[in-house]
Order: sequence, then C-alpha cells, then structure tokens
Amino acid sequence: MTEAKLKVGLIGCGSIVQSVHLPILSKLPNVQLVAIAELDPHRRRAASEYASVVISYADYRELLERNDIEAVVICLPSGLHAEATIAALERKKHVYLEKPLAINLQEAREVLTAWRRTGMIVMVGFNYRFNALYQSMKAQIQARRIGDLVSVRSVFSTAARPLPTWKQTRQHGGGVLLDLASHHVDLIRFFFAQEIRQVFAELPSQRSEEDSAVLQLRLVGGLLVQSFFSLNSVEEDRFEIYGQAGKLAVDRYRSFAVEFSEAQLRFARFKHLTRKLHSFGRSPYLLNRLLASANEPSYRLALTHFVAAVRANQPTNPDFWDGYRSLAVLLAAEESAKTGRAISLDCDNSL
Repeated sequence: MTEAKLKVGLIGCGSIVQSVHLPILSKLPNVQLVAIAELDPHRRRAASEYASVVISYADYRELLERNDIEAVVICLPSGLHAEATIAALERKKHVYLEKPLAINLQEAREVLTAWRRTGMIVMVGFNYRFNALYQSMKAQIQARRIGDLVSVRSVFSTAARPLPTWKQTRQHGGGVLLDLASHHVDLIRFFFAQEIRQVFAELPSQRSEEDSAVLQLRLVGGLLVQSFFSLNSVEEDRFEIYGQAGKLAVDRYRSFAVEFSEAQLRFARFKHLTRKLHSFGRSPYLLNRLLASANEPSYRLALTHFVAAVRANQPTNPDFWDGYRSLAVLLAAEESAKTGRAISLDCDNSL
C-alpha cells in the first residue's frame, strides 16, 4: 500500500523560491504541494503557472486555514518570519523556515515559545549543513586529520547586485549578517560542536545598510575564528581551518573536495596537484552540483530531511534552537560594532 504524500503549503515566492524551493517541492516523490501564498501578483502568477495544480493565495493566513495542509515552507522577507511562523504553529502546521529565525531576540523567543507550546516539527533553513563538502570537512576535523586546531578563517561574499527594498535596511531584515553571516555562524557551531562565547565586529555600509562585516569569534574552547562577509565583492564561500599538522580548506563554489595541506612545504606543490586531479575524477559532489537545482545540492537534501522528520515524527537538525543561537551571535556582533568592544554571550543553552 502506497503511503500518503505529505501535504505542503509554500509561503513566499520570491526569486530564490522560484528557482530552488518550488522546483524541489514540486518534484519530491513523497510531497504534494497543495497551495502557495504570495502577496505580489506577478510572482504569484509565475509560481502558479509552474505548479499548475496548486491553489494560490495573496494572504498566507488563508493558506494556514486549510486543514488539509500538514506542513509549510516559509520563505518570506526576514522581518515577517516570526509572525508567519507563530501563526503556522498555532494552526498546527509543521514548519520549515528559511533563515534567519527572526530579526531580534524578542521575536525569536516568541517563536521558541510557540514551538514548545505546540510541539510541532520545525526546521530552520541552514541547508549548507547538508553540503557534502562541509560534511566531509566536519568528519576530517573530528578525525583529527590536522591535529590540534590553531585557528579558522572564513569568507562568504557575493558580487554586487540589485537588492529588494527590504534587504537594503536592517530594520526590515536586511544586511549581510542576517543574509550571509548567519550561515557561517551556524557552520562554525556545526563543525566544532561548540558555542561562540565572544564576538568582536565591524559593520561598514557601502551600497546598503551593514552590507559588509568583519567578525572575530572566540569559541567556548578558546578557538579563534576570523570571518569576512560582503554583498559587494566576489562570489566566494570559503573556510580554512588551521591545525598543528596541516590545513583543511574548501570553497563551496570552486572545490571538488576538501583540500588538505601538510604543515611543511616538502613536495607540497606536487602532492597538491595530484590530489586536485584525483578529486576531480572521483568527486560525487561535482556531479551532484552540476545537476542540482541552482547548482547547490544541499537545498534538496535539507527539504528531504524535513519531510522525513515530519513523516517519522522525529526532531530535525538544525532546529529552531540552532536558529536562535546563530541569531544571538549576529546581534552580539551588531552590539560590538556599535560600542567598539567585544561582546560576551551566554552559552548555557537556556533563554
């Protein structure tokens, strides 16, 4: 007997949704996309034409009133995340919420309270945890391939491009911290299984408000992380992890596998070239990336994980608590930039 498909509603149909979430949800074998909600009539029409059997609404609250919808995927502007998520939870819908969890800690706490009260299955859209390169990097860190850790550097930047109005001001959920840095903050917690206990930051504004950031983070165990984020530079998403026995590096856009560099330079150039050629021919990530929606396989894997968790009534990873911890670090970075001093965080896993 064939198991019934999970009935899903999609809230928000912006450009990334139309190129990523909508195609994935339309094709997942155990999902039935029942309805979409989008305020903008042009985007609503385009999404409706793509998924021709789906009912569309201008107001997401109408979608939430449907008793047949079991779960929703929320991809609204960041300033609307908390409101829509709480409404969905109160209507007993399981929720996949694109990051960030909210735009301030008060809203984030209200989301967590609603989650705990309703007991629904929830997930925050830190999809890069499911990227094969980052999973491999985590495994190599855990296996101590580079020995004792020394320091970490990361860069996440995009080329300058036109931004929707809401992304141009922090008040409405814009800025590079919520947009890009949120992913790396989560990946740092994912890689090292530690909380971030101290943040120092600078937040210059060039083309829009707080569109670049330089962060220095210190983990509970003492490891130091230096990160640069920008909405006005080159397309790059890179981690470099330094250890006493070598270095691990990966660029999500350019790497075929995690790159390992030995601590000493002896034969390093020849070994590096050999490994590059070997990984190019044997990298399953390369094929998946070329074939995946928007060239990023982790979107599909993350949504698949959420659907499986709902059907099995099991917790997700990452959940809303991960979204809260990431947001707390970003808000501490904003405070640091305003005050010019390092900000310490409470890392006891309580509100």
